[in-house]
Amino acid sequence: MPIDTEEPTIKNPEKPELQTKKGVSGQLLSAFPAFQSRNFRRYFPGQVISMIGTWIQMVAQGWLVLEITGSAFDVGVVAAASTLPTLFLSLFGGVIVDRYSKRTILLWTQSAAMILAFILGVFAVTGTVTIWIIIVLSFLLGCVNALNVPALQAFLSEIVEREDLASAIAMNSAIYNVSRVIGPAIAGFLISAAGSGVAFLVNGVSFFAVILSLLSMKDLSEKIREINPVHPLQSIREGLKYSWDHPLIRTVVLFIAVIAIFAWSYVTMLPVIAKQTFGMDASGLGYLYGVSGLGSVIGTVVVSIYSKKIDPLFFIAGGNILFALALIGFTFTTILPVALFFLFIAGFGLVAAVSTMSATIQSTVDDRFRGRVMSLYMMVFMGFMPIGNVEIGYLSEHFGTGLAIRTGCIVTILASLFLIYSSRSVRTAYQRYKAL
Repeated sequence: MPIDTEEPTIKNPEKPELQTKKGVSGQLLSAFPAFQSRNFRRYFPGQVISMIGTWIQMVAQGWLVLEITGSAFDVGVVAAASTLPTLFLSLFGGVIVDRYSKRTILLWTQSAAMILAFILGVFAVTGTVTIWIIIVLSFLLGCVNALNVPALQAFLSEIVEREDLASAIAMNSAIYNVSRVIGPAIAGFLISAAGSGVAFLVNGVSFFAVILSLLSMKDLSEKIREINPVHPLQSIREGLKYSWDHPLIRTVVLFIAVIAIFAWSYVTMLPVIAKQTFGMDASGLGYLYGVSGLGSVIGTVVVSIYSKKIDPLFFIAGGNILFALALIGFTFTTILPVALFFLFIAGFGLVAAVSTMSATIQSTVDDRFRGRVMSLYMMVFMGFMPIGNVEIGYLSEHFGTGLAIRTGCIVTILASLFLIYSSRSVRTAYQRYKAL
């Protein structure tokens, strides 16, 4: 969305002092207009700290499972347990998000996730942790995220002006990807120095940052609707119908299903590759996650700069093809610098595509359906990941990790080529939809 920097009318009372700034700060605000909102400036650092903690736990948990069982399949099962609830609960979560205060929802979900992190940390530190304890706690965290993720996505529209939403989405994606660089590196150090249990406890502490940032927000004009007398199942049906009838949203949701199953699952196998292919310890695993995350950060910046100049459907397809080709190269090399280069390119391509998909939906969805549409998007993205995690874990166990990853890459390339082939009909259908 174009930002009119010469607009004399100020809609948000938080912005006047920022809009008058000149020089470097003014240029930065022009490039990242979401930071003109006081509430977004409070949201950003808290979310950065919390997401770093989340990545610390993700890396530590995968490493701990591999240490306990030595099984690539078990690593996939635990990853699946953390995302499986999204498949069944996200749609109900979307109904709740559309009806109640999103900040209140986030305070509850962040607090619950913090408690679960502390519980896992205590079990690990005391040496009483088992694979089943990890699976149960991962499943409970998945239940929390089924409500937390759509609420967090929809909350962005309430802390920035409408015209700044695209910037807020890009910055939110940057938070995730910067955390992918910092979090795994910290995790590797913590695991080597103090063990996985301490890493889980550090994640628990990190939630205080996002909770405090939510509590500090002022003059938050939340778009809370009166509780709709319509039955929740009817509300879900309305959201599904809206999403299916919207050509662009339907295409993006179907494509993200392919990504969730066949592309994103490679992350689950990085602990196995680090240990078996490169003989790395936990610190080395952090480098693999970190370089992939660095590529993702660059991909987010590129999307932010060129999103208005490039057709999003081609950006989505092209990013995924680049990702898949780079990841195929990664599976064929045993030379670490070359492997890191391929991971960087893979992270760049995948996040360029995924962030474009998210921004496309957020910029086209009707506010009345925002929570339900985002819950559907996240249900497909995160809820289908268990299928991919189990699939790649099984193939890795029986045919090797390289073949398992390459299989997913080939499917991703085929889906991307089909998207390019059908893009003209999608755009035509969307124009007809807008004219209704």
